[in-house]
Amino acid sequence: MKRSQSATRVSLRGLTYQALTVAAFVAATAPALVHAQAATPAAAPAAAATTQGTPSQLVLANSNRIVATLEKRRSEFKSNPAALDKFISTEFNTMFDRDYAARLVLGRHGRGASDADVKLFADALADSLMSRYGSALLSFDTGLKVRVKSETPLRGGAIVKVSSEYLRAGGQTTPVDYLMRKTGANWQVFDVMVEGVSFVQTFRNQFDAPLNNKSIKQVAADLRAGKMQADAAQ
Repeated sequence: MKRSQSATRVSLRGLTYQALTVAAFVAATAPALVHAQAATPAAAPAAAATTQGTPSQLVLANSNRIVATLEKRRSEFKSNPAALDKFISTEFNTMFDRDYAARLVLGRHGRGASDADVKLFADALADSLMSRYGSALLSFDTGLKVRVKSETPLRGGAIVKVSSEYLRAGGQTTPVDYLMRKTGANWQVFDVMVEGVSFVQTFRNQFDAPLNNKSIKQVAADLRAGKMQADAAQ
């Protein structure tokens, strides 16, 4: 995977937002704990007892595991970008509802769009985001902690908002919220909000103008070709 160069003038706040955005996605989409009720002791020995299907337990278990992995393999990932790319692509695999999130991002532009075109856009957007900001994961402070604060049902329980916060070593806290919906027997994440900034709304605003002038398929192709980039810090 070719890694794009980040802009040189990135503030610490912006870098933290980028890192947390990617970490939030990776934590939310970790495949090892997606099917919580079906997880075997061999797949998740330490987490199986605490991840029996509730969205908040999934978020907490996955977040803690991702943070611990990043801490443990920080030196390896810094010296071997390919290993970091593999880690991200493996984790960002199952639990994130890419297609539903993509339809929300597309908004009015997605009305009547084929499932195939939506999938093209969804995959291109996710890959652009991870490729551009994956290395920002390594900017995390040593000793980062994750705490789940609440789980709030919305729309009669069809959607759940899990509110959490990342606690940095210096005492600073950053709120990270997840919007999840149930698809079949599993809970899937479709939006992540870091410091109140929504992934869906950020990218809906970013891609509105391009989609006014190009088809969904063309915008997806531009993302793939690097002619356009998903900007998580807008």
